[in-house]
Amino acid sequence: MRFLFVGDSMTIGRAGDFTWRYRMWQHLEASPGLAYEIVGPRSTLYDAEADAPLSPTYADPSFPPAARRHLSGWGEGWLHMAPVIADAVRGTEADVLLVSLGLIDLGFYTNAEQTAANARAFIEAARTANPHIRMVLLPVIPNIRAETDAPFAASCARFNELLAKAVADLDTPASPLLLASRPPDYDIHTDTYDGTHPGPTGEHLLAAAFADAMHQAWGLGGPYAGGPVPQESMAPATV
Repeated sequence: MRFLFVGDSMTIGRAGDFTWRYRMWQHLEASPGLAYEIVGPRSTLYDAEADAPLSPTYADPSFPPAARRHLSGWGEGWLHMAPVIADAVRGTEADVLLVSLGLIDLGFYTNAEQTAANARAFIEAARTANPHIRMVLLPVIPNIRAETDAPFAASCARFNELLAKAVADLDTPASPLLLASRPPDYDIHTDTYDGTHPGPTGEHLLAAAFADAMHQAWGLGGPYAGGPVPQESMAPATV
């Protein structure tokens, strides 16, 4: 089974991060009897100094190169991924998409309705490349901006309603869709390093959202059992 991570800055991560993709790889490795491969056309992290996705410097240098693969980008959202997902699925022969998108769209590019339309276009495009593809979609987790920007907070809430409707409308037995649950204990003040991007505890919570959704709905893997060790949770973020 080939897994493809699709996301924005919360998924690609920046130089020095573990990333929630790393946490998911650890989970998949610990899942007995699950034959899997992580696929994708990219593998690097975002380099803040270069303002480009050029860094190979993951927090754990033993993270295997093949498991680092993804389709995510700093500043990229549904708007950017909808036109490229078909080629990515076709080129990687992906079976399962793990998707975390929308915050950057709502913050800079499109309103809730336009963002939801792009999400629907993404789903349809992925199916043109693989009619049996499965997808797990994470709702937008409002970031620190939503605490002081009421219209933005409302836009995030509205999009999540529209995303849930899209999943309900487009889910099929041949190509099942799952709406993952927002981690109930996710706190942007303690689980991120800047009010948006996940730190070690946030990475585990995001990975758990995807892992538990797949286990509960499809019987893939097991319940997420990972968690940060003390030195991880106290470590400062690097750039």
